[in-house]
Amino acid sequence: MRYIVIGAGAVGGTIGARLFQGGHDVLLIARGAHYEALRTGGLRLITPHSTETLPIPAADGPVAPREDDVLVLATKSQDTIAALDPWPRHLPVVCAQNGVENERTVLRRFAQVYGMCVWLPALHLEPGTVAAYGHPHSGMFHLGRYPQGVDDRARQMTADLTKSGLVTVTTPDVMRWKYGKLLGNLGNAVEALCERAPGFEALHERARAEGTAVLEEAGILYSSPQEEREARGRKVDLLPVEGLSRGGGSSWQSLARGSGTIEADYLNGEIVLLGREYGIPTPVNEVLQQEAGRFARERLPPGSMPVERLTALIDERSAAVSR
Repeated sequence: MRYIVIGAGAVGGTIGARLFQGGHDVLLIARGAHYEALRTGGLRLITPHSTETLPIPAADGPVAPREDDVLVLATKSQDTIAALDPWPRHLPVVCAQNGVENERTVLRRFAQVYGMCVWLPALHLEPGTVAAYGHPHSGMFHLGRYPQGVDDRARQMTADLTKSGLVTVTTPDVMRWKYGKLLGNLGNAVEALCERAPGFEALHERARAEGTAVLEEAGILYSSPQEEREARGRKVDLLPVEGLSRGGGSSWQSLARGSGTIEADYLNGEIVLLGREYGIPTPVNEVLQQEAGRFARERLPPGSMPVERLTALIDERSAAVSR
């Protein structure tokens, strides 16, 4: 297989780098200054124990397809349609993304779709550079065919990723794992908006509790925190990288880069959507979706909203819907 990684940022860049180091054929797809840095100098991969510059081929758009190509989509959810639109629709697509809407969106256009539940702590703020903080493995994935099942391609990809040092489990119920990950990702907006202070963790818990109640009402299966902890074990511990402080996850990094967009519509917004469909108020996630979107549009810096202010906005919305 040739792995074409669309969106060679923190997650995509690390996946592409590890596959390349494992001897696999890889092509990174990127844009702007990041593409130019990859094209002229390769990908600089920084880990807790090493720094290496890898001469991985890169392009800034579609290339002539091969029969053995696999598209690994690692963009944010809001960029899914635009990122895949130029590519031939007979190619298989792996959605290495947060959220649960991407696979359904992609299946409208591509017949062979795979879900990937990603645990991979990484950072991409500088063109041409990705920092991966996981130890002893950079990441762990659950991988399966969408909407369910396992096939030979899934098994081959699992073998390739595993041999490249990325812990990968083939599973027929990949979306159950992705819904479990979604519940954890509901706190991404809190992390992006606020610095850690008293009340920070409570907001995470309120968002997760609200999301859990909605999934239960909708009858949607999800992996439990205990299952996730047992699956990860000590396989992907977070270690420091010298000279690089990881301020936060993907949503935090979107604000830090001033990208103008953020993934909250597909994380907190997924719970808001389900809540509206099932008639369940979701004031916590509504406020998080709203404020994260505002911060992105106004290009406000991450961590610049006091926890007290965000808590007050959520309390006001909660009081309003309970009247």
